[in-house]
Amino acid sequence: MSQDPDQADAAPAEALRRTPLYECHLEAGGRMVGFAGWEMPVQYAGVIDEHRAVRTAAGLFDVSHMGEIRVRGAGSGTAEAFLQGLTPNDVAKLAPGRAHYSGLLTERGTYIDDILVYRLAADDFLIVANASNARRDFEWIAGHAAGASGAADAEVTDASDDYALLALQGPRALEILRPLASPDPSGLRYYGFAAGTVDGAPALISRTGYTGEDGFELYLAPAEAPRIWRRLLAAGAAHGLQPAGLGARDTLRLEAAMALYGHEIDEATTPYEAGLDWVVKLDKGEFIGRRALADQRAAGVERKLVGFEVAGRGIARQGHPVLAGGEPVGVVTSGTFSPTFEKALGMAYVPARLDAPGTDLAIEVRGRALAAAVVPTPFYRRAK
Repeated sequence: MSQDPDQADAAPAEALRRTPLYECHLEAGGRMVGFAGWEMPVQYAGVIDEHRAVRTAAGLFDVSHMGEIRVRGAGSGTAEAFLQGLTPNDVAKLAPGRAHYSGLLTERGTYIDDILVYRLAADDFLIVANASNARRDFEWIAGHAAGASGAADAEVTDASDDYALLALQGPRALEILRPLASPDPSGLRYYGFAAGTVDGAPALISRTGYTGEDGFELYLAPAEAPRIWRRLLAAGAAHGLQPAGLGARDTLRLEAAMALYGHEIDEATTPYEAGLDWVVKLDKGEFIGRRALADQRAAGVERKLVGFEVAGRGIARQGHPVLAGGEPVGVVTSGTFSPTFEKALGMAYVPARLDAPGTDLAIEVRGRALAAAVVPTPFYRRAK
């Protein structure tokens, strides 16, 4: 869930919004760029150093540009029923204190956005949306609430300005956070969360992230965020904690083969094509896009998202053509040099018949064909 840091905004800096941590980024030497309408740090010490810090110790990210949308019901089960019909995953299976990954889909079963859904209470939910889609997502959800039969009591509010969001990620994240947090975050399971405090500041402490590592996302009042950012960096210094920017966030999520809106998923892509079958619960009842997805599941997908690695020198990037037998068969959705494996990796859509690991491909980069091969994903999987 994010946007490509290479897609910098063309708008002048004065037109960009700033998170509550803007001054903290300048203090830390952050290189600021335009990103999804925000002025954000793309790096501090450097993308490779920050990436490796997250893989071996910990990194601290500002993700306050993400959007938050509150969905509450006036009657028992109202919000749950509304979200069941709006999203493909099974909201009814979420207990308070649990979150899941889901999506907002068109009637064709394609993505408007990928989202996180948090169940705060029996009929009270928090949806986290990508920064680039936050306003559109809010309007989509609110519009369906206003027109949904039986969902007139579902209250939808844009809560984005109520939160700053910090992501503390890496194998030492728990060690850094535990002395500062209450309740003890070590008791949280993956995709679990709890209301508590961090260094005395009220916070929603969530064991989630977008890096492939263990870690936490901390939802804070904007006024508290700068103090908590500085406190975490000070407490984590002895553990190797570094501030990390959008560049490392992108290379980390790619190694973990996590979908990025505008790359792996968009309004032309379904969960089945993207390898996200597990978010679709056809047996739960009707939801937007269900009929199209049921038809696609029965017929089988014509194309699939695969991981690939490049042999030799050269890096594939989004938009580069994918070849098989000298003929174009697809396009690269994401590609980078992997700091962990020190080789070029990427993801691409290819015909389903070419999805087997070991299948030979070529990536056309500036008129040159780079040899590549399909490999299993995720490229990186942390030790449990």
